[in-house]
Amino acid sequence: MTSKQSASDKRVRRVLLLIGWNTALIVVGLTLIAVVSEFYFRAKMPFTDRHQPSHFDPEMGVVRNPNSDTYITNNLDYWTVSRTNSLGFLDREPQTAMVSTDCHIVMVGDSVVEAREVAISDKFQVKLEELAAQALPQLMVTTSAFGRSDTGQINQLPYYDKYVRAMDPKLLVLVFHINDFWDNSPFLSAMIKGYHPEHMPFVTAERNEDGTMRLRPPDPEYFQVPGPITTPPSWLQNVAEMSRFAKWIQAKASVNALVYKPDPWLVAWMNHLKEHPAYETLPLEWWPRSRVDAYDIFREDNLPLFYEENMDFTEFALDEFKKRADRDDTALVILSTHHVGGEGDPAFDRLKDIAQARGIPVISQLDYIIRSGGRVEDASFRHDPHWTITGHRWAGEALLQYLAQNQRICDSRAGERG
Repeated sequence: MTSKQSASDKRVRRVLLLIGWNTALIVVGLTLIAVVSEFYFRAKMPFTDRHQPSHFDPEMGVVRNPNSDTYITNNLDYWTVSRTNSLGFLDREPQTAMVSTDCHIVMVGDSVVEAREVAISDKFQVKLEELAAQALPQLMVTTSAFGRSDTGQINQLPYYDKYVRAMDPKLLVLVFHINDFWDNSPFLSAMIKGYHPEHMPFVTAERNEDGTMRLRPPDPEYFQVPGPITTPPSWLQNVAEMSRFAKWIQAKASVNALVYKPDPWLVAWMNHLKEHPAYETLPLEWWPRSRVDAYDIFREDNLPLFYEENMDFTEFALDEFKKRADRDDTALVILSTHHVGGEGDPAFDRLKDIAQARGIPVISQLDYIIRSGGRVEDASFRHDPHWTITGHRWAGEALLQYLAQNQRICDSRAGERG
């Protein structure tokens, strides 16, 4: 071996040694970062999986178990543990008017009212009761809330029939979120959630031959498409499943995917639904590729025919609530969440037109926030559209303002129920 070859071999060995050391340092550094991050997120994240015990009720459909603990997190903004009351709702124990002069107010809605993300003491019905005790003590305001995620007004009718009516409320507040346009229709709800439109887990509606509608009870054999079929997890996936640092990374990735990319599960289900006759008139360009796309459809100035036809279900739901409220001499109002928009937004204007045609006032949370000088983005979590504590407070204040302007709602009623 020549001296030149020997020198060349030494240089190669030095380069390889340098690469090896640098690689080792990188591996050690990344491992140290991962270990430190894991300790940090274990201290920050008390749990990583949701736990929401539920069961099927033949009158109401899928509901939460009474007196059970609910664990909810998005692994980014909140980790909340709440306990359902004896009726299975995330509120204080139900109450009726203590005396005839009490002004009991009941809120009914979906996940915004269920509000799993915040403590019960921070929810808007509690805030309204506290605010009213200070600002309008003469009204003796008490409140209750009946909320269940993934439901629209039409699915919530049994809550009124089974529980709310017996409370003799003087005001019923329907909380309307942007997704309620979807949830009120069995067809739109089936599209977005993977149900079969004729086998739903909640009370829905169906058309009679003459075009009128009737309620359809929940189906105990309801069908929902399972999640994507995957291969057995590898050892690395098992490790990731136990890692809270990995859970945080997954949560961050899923938020970005929800906003910027199509949901592959949803797209696959849409392709399957195209074979159902109910969806034959829906143009392909209007098939949603994510939940964000789906809800934004109702912000369009002109709805495609399929969506326009399904607005009838929201109208029917409000008709049914109005009929019950009139029968029971209960005032009825809609609280529109800030996601629906305000005056001039097509989604809000659609809701307002439907409500006004039925004599139902609409309170816009968005307009209240703007008038109050608040930042709209503070009403929701950074990575989640549900209300923060601030959003709940603004909702309570908006209702307090309405109540202050309509105190006659809390007047005693001489009439008896029919």
